[in-house]
Amino acid sequence: MFKIEKPEMINKTFRLPAELVERLQTVAQNQGVSLNNLVKQCCEYALNNLESDEK
Repeated sequence: MFKIEKPEMINKTFRLPAELVERLQTVAQNQGVSLNNLVKQCCEYALNNLESDEK
């Protein structure tokens, strides 16, 4: 059976430098995605590619 899934989302407030927000907004607009979606993807990428101290 087809089941629509909606991931749980939590609202948080973060303070970012104005220049960074402007850059993110430009990229999001050029890529046709929401700013929220872009920030989410950036965070996931950064965490998935974080250097480990185990080397």
